[in-house]
Amino acid sequence: MNLKLKLLIGITYLICFSALIFVIFSNFDFKDLTDINFFKSNQQLLNDFKSKNTLLLLVFFSIFSIIWILLLGFGTPLALVAGFVFGKWLGTLVSVVSLSTGATLLYYLANFFFKDFIKSKLSKKVEKFVSLFNKNDFLYFTLFRFTGGGLPFAIQNVLPVIFNMKIKKYFFSTLLGLVPGIFIVNSLGAGLGNFIVRNNSISWTELIKDPEIYLPILVFIGVLVLAAVMNKIFFDNKLSE
Repeated sequence: MNLKLKLLIGITYLICFSALIFVIFSNFDFKDLTDINFFKSNQQLLNDFKSKNTLLLLVFFSIFSIIWILLLGFGTPLALVAGFVFGKWLGTLVSVVSLSTGATLLYYLANFFFKDFIKSKLSKKVEKFVSLFNKNDFLYFTLFRFTGGGLPFAIQNVLPVIFNMKIKKYFFSTLLGLVPGIFIVNSLGAGLGNFIVRNNSISWTELIKDPEIYLPILVFIGVLVLAAVMNKIFFDNKLSE
């Protein structure tokens, strides 16, 4: 790909990302995060809108999530918001599908436009994974999505460029690998929403003592430990053989 096209795509990404950050910081103040009335009023507005326009809200969230992932954004904040707005079950469904779709589109674009660049920058850093993925890319990439491999979400999304993974395999392995972690984060978001409905003030002590809050956190910690063990078994140990 020529330099002008690379610069155009890079500048477009930068403009879109800057515009998104500007909108967020122009409409929200950090002090609102400790004002439960801010959350209550906005949650009520969301609930009223959702009851009349559920499909529209789902479509909007999905499109926003896909664009966010294309702009190299993190997936966890989206999953938390989805749980808060849609609840843990519907939130998990829309989060997983949207994140998987966004990641797949990013992978396709990266593979089409930046293949040589990604290989030159990442091949040496992740060469230990390539031999495993070449054996069974669907299995190992599903496990890799679950464990994270110690890499940022954006890097995970473009990593398969190095070993030429097929689009269909990429999408479904991402879909399966994201489900456990996304469900836990969605449950936490849903728990926060329910806590706000039941209370008139934010007490961090009461918040942490709420089963809908501490249980997802404990499970999340357990999943992190499990992911570390699986990463050791399926990646580190396999690579040392």
